[in-house]
Parts: sequence; C-alpha cells; structure tokens
Amino acid sequence: MVSERMRGLGTARSVIRELFEYGKLRAAEVGPENVYDFSIGNPSVPAPAAVNETAIRLLTEQPDLIHAYTSAQGDLAARERFAASLNRRFGTSYTADRFYITMGAAASLTCVFNGLACPEDEFIVFAPYFPEYKVFIEGAGAKMVLIPPEIESFQIDFDAFEQSLNEHTKGVVINTPNNPSGVVYSRATLEKLGAILTARSQEYGHPIYLISDEPYREIVYAGFEVPWVPHIYKDTIVCYSFSKSLSLPGERIGYVLVSKDVTDADDVYAAVAGAGRSLGFVNAPSLFQQVTSLCRDMTADLKVYEENARLFVSALREMGYHVVEPGGAFYLFPRSLEPDDVAFSERAKKLDLLIVPGSGFGAPGHVRVSYCVQTETIRRALPKFQELADSYK
Repeated sequence: MVSERMRGLGTARSVIRELFEYGKLRAAEVGPENVYDFSIGNPSVPAPAAVNETAIRLLTEQPDLIHAYTSAQGDLAARERFAASLNRRFGTSYTADRFYITMGAAASLTCVFNGLACPEDEFIVFAPYFPEYKVFIEGAGAKMVLIPPEIESFQIDFDAFEQSLNEHTKGVVINTPNNPSGVVYSRATLEKLGAILTARSQEYGHPIYLISDEPYREIVYAGFEVPWVPHIYKDTIVCYSFSKSLSLPGERIGYVLVSKDVTDADDVYAAVAGAGRSLGFVNAPSLFQQVTSLCRDMTADLKVYEENARLFVSALREMGYHVVEPGGAFYLFPRSLEPDDVAFSERAKKLDLLIVPGSGFGAPGHVRVSYCVQTETIRRALPKFQELADSYK
C-alpha cells in the first residue's frame, strides 16, 4: 500500500511537462528548427560569466570545504551577503538570522505553507496562478481558495477577494511579475491589498500573512515598477529564487525572508525552519549558496526578454489576438481564439506550435506563451501564429 494522495500527485498529468517532452520527441522527427516550443519557462540566456568563474574559483580555493554541510538554515556568510544586498537596494535593516536558504522558490513556499498551516487554515491565491501552489498548500494540510481572474488587466478582483476572506484565512499569495501572465501588480493594487489585509487582521484578531513569491523580481520592463512589498504590508514573507535572475534553474537556490517586522516573527521563522527540517529541506547546495551570494547583485542579460515581449505583443495584436501587456517575467497570456483553450492549444500543436492551455492556471480561455527563447525563434514562429489565427476565419 502507498499513499493514494501522493500516488495521485505522482501520476497526475503536467500539461507543461508533457508538451516539453513532446517537443523534444517531435524535434527529433522533423528537426528542432521546425518545432516552436513555448511551453516551459527555461531561461534561454546564459548565466553571467562571473557565476561560472566564481564557482571555479571556489572549487579551486576551497576543495576541502566547499562541498561540506552548512548550517541547516544556510551558511552564515551567504545569509549576511543576501541581507546586505537587500539593505542596499531597499533601505532596510535585515540581518542574517531572518533568512532561511532553500532549494529554490518551490522549497521556500513549501516551507512557509507547512510552517504556517494549522487545521482549517485557508490560503488565498489569485488566478492566473502557478498550478503547484495548490499542491503545496494542500500538501501542508490547508485549503486553497482561488480568486477568479480579472481578465482585462489581470490585477486583483477585490470584490471577489473581500468576499473570500474569513477568520480561517491564514495567508494570501501574490506572484508579481506573474507567471503565467507577465503582469506586474501596480503599487495602487498592492496598497489596496495591504489596507484590506490590515483591516481584516485587526477584525479577526490574528495576522493574515502575505506570501510574496518573487522568482521574477528582477525581470521588469521599462515603465513598470516592482515595489518592495514589505514596505507596503509589514506581515509579508518573501520567497525568492535565483533561477530566473541569474539563469540558474537547475541549481535550486533561493531563500525565505521573515523580517523582524512580521507579527510573531521569531515563531514564524522557527516554524519555517522546522518545516525545512521535517521536509528534509536543510543544507541547500553549499557551492551555490556561496556562488549566488557572491553574485547576488548581478543578473543574466535580461534585456532579451523585453525585446521578445515587444516583438511578440505587437505581432500578435496585429493578427487579432487579445494580449494584456506584460510588465515583466517572460510569459504572455493571450486569449484563445475559441472558448476551449485546450482545443485551441491542440490545434496549435498540429502546427508544431507548443503553447499551454490556461485552464491549468485557473484562467480558461487563455494560453500561456513562454518567450524565454531566442528572438529568432519568435520571428520564425510568427507565421505559425498567423496560420493559427487564419484557421478561425
């Protein structure tokens, strides 16, 4: 016998992964240049040269130390560097003991949900959303409450949000810049969200934590701002990853930040650490704790994503697609040209155009297009998007 819930998760379809694997098989049949794979968020730009150089230097200088265990919550010097970086950038006064280094943002979120969740707790998520949130939240024994999307701008539907808040609400999850829409929440949106959470926390007599999932924080385009959320709402817990900013998705390094301003901060931090211990998320890879902390203020060459976004949005709109302007990340979330986004994606697949149905992100009638690819790939794919649009005329 095995856990039926875990067996179900292990056998559940992942449309993104299925498309990605299909794309590799199809490329072997017809040539990679004839398959236009926009399925997965795998950064196409290389990590900064300094990342590899730093790794090589550390391996040379510290061959007997670099692969050793660190403290469970992460190497002290690495956490000090992360704190110093945020303090310089945002005028804060964080200290190393407020950081818990994790194996990427997924581990950060899982530690937070497992650390916070008590029986009957609920966490609110705004669609469109990263589908694994539901797995993480329910895996922690809590309930996910999904707020439908506001499809004109993909900001927050505050009427639906306020109706969903109740005394069981333990936390609210935000992801800005957003996967899958690329939308950046405006400062006005975040301020209104913070004001509502402050009022409801006082009404219910307990804090409602705002969990800010920030793997795309550094990928923001001209004319858009990504505010430092803890400045707006003090009970914010930050979950960060270097996967996208440094193009290191396979190295699995991120952190949880629980600032001293958070209500019951010491207990929350201890619970996050306890969840890490319970889940086995301790001693994140030591080499890349050092590499990312030493390269903490660098990014990969992110300007290609903005170029790709401008090219894609302009071209798709000319073809008749409805596309909300992305302010960051590297995703578009256009409306499908028929109500059934799964059927629309299947029709695109017949053209070797791999795009992901929006239903899995809580926003049916849309598709996700991941444009972290070479710009030339987009140019070659545009006639396929035109052919797809023409097939509906």
